[in-house]
Amino acid sequence: MKPSSLLAGLIFTSLLAAAHATPSPSSPAEQRIALAQRAIEKNPQRHEAHAQLALAFAQRARETADTAYYDRAEAALAQSLKLAPGNLEARRVHVWVLLGKHEFARALEEARALNKIIPDDVQIYGYLADAHIELGNYDDAERAAQWMLDLRPGNIPGLARAAYLRELFGDIEGSLDLMAQAYQRTPPAEREDRAWILTHMAHLHLLDNQPSRADALLAQALELFPGYHYALAQLAKVRQAQGRLADAVALLRQHVEAAPHPENYFYLGEALAQSGHADEAAAVFKQFAAAAEAESASWDNANRELIAYYADHADRARDALKLAEAEIARRQDVYTLDAWAWALYRNGQFAQAQQAIARALAVGVRDPKLHYHAGMIAHALGAHAQAREHLETALRFAPWAEFAPAARAALQPGAASAAPSA
Repeated sequence: MKPSSLLAGLIFTSLLAAAHATPSPSSPAEQRIALAQRAIEKNPQRHEAHAQLALAFAQRARETADTAYYDRAEAALAQSLKLAPGNLEARRVHVWVLLGKHEFARALEEARALNKIIPDDVQIYGYLADAHIELGNYDDAERAAQWMLDLRPGNIPGLARAAYLRELFGDIEGSLDLMAQAYQRTPPAEREDRAWILTHMAHLHLLDNQPSRADALLAQALELFPGYHYALAQLAKVRQAQGRLADAVALLRQHVEAAPHPENYFYLGEALAQSGHADEAAAVFKQFAAAAEAESASWDNANRELIAYYADHADRARDALKLAEAEIARRQDVYTLDAWAWALYRNGQFAQAQQAIARALAVGVRDPKLHYHAGMIAHALGAHAQAREHLETALRFAPWAEFAPAARAALQPGAASAAPSA
């Protein structure tokens, strides 16, 4: 389960959270694992208990970023389906596991099949929305999220998915409002869900260049769920925004220790480079590249980060474009479109890059880095007014970002108007 995907936070455990549960030193997922295991001990033939165990393992994967829990979930699902072939509870959980493993096309196929069998199941509409979001089918995702809220107004998973779509469509204020509603409806015992919502709200405030608000929310998240890997990564971004680069590096080291996925090494490498530790950054990037290349052919990959590494750090523009073309053939969400656009730009294919970044921005997304890329592409094409608009937008919302020096340089009169070509 990769924190680079915002989807990971959109899959809440259940539509009916356990409001009666009491706080415990163990996490919500650990409690559910123990309950399911006790139920299986009492009656090993209960297929529902095995499906519930799989669900708890999947939630524990999100809590810890340990993908081994997905393997345990699949083993529990296999047992549930052996006891009751085709049972709907196990099939529903299997879609969640596929989403967690980033097998979005398969998840979409299975969710569609279940939707035909149970057309009024809110949870399945949530899975449809998740898969469509990750594949870049935003109209379909919006329809699925709307069905969730029509079928059960105010349900927490529906609010969360609607909030993420609002973010993608550029409505940060609307996204924050929906996330706040989801937080208010989430029972206090659901500590990890509440920590995730707070973390995502912090992300939204940082997108709006409000690091102090983000900082306060992350303090709450880490108090609720100490050492939470998503919150550590987001807090590192806040420290970067505050100019506290050494603190950002320290937090990213903690994040890598908690969640040693390839893309997390990439972000640590970027922070090290930004803070002036070039030699260590190079070593971390080398470690990242080896791990990312090893998993590049799978759905659960760090290809967007690998494209950025090839394009910006390794002087491998042709490799960046080759990988981007393979990835864009599988999914066309805004962030993959952006990676493709940047690879085209680094290869001197400016017109094609402009078309790709325009498709991403047409969704409405207000991510500063996408505007930086759009500005540099426009600058290379000699569209100076458009370049200035995008670059100033990027700097207004992220004046602290690693791309800020390059953006400011491009805004200077007489700045070179072409990127290095491959």
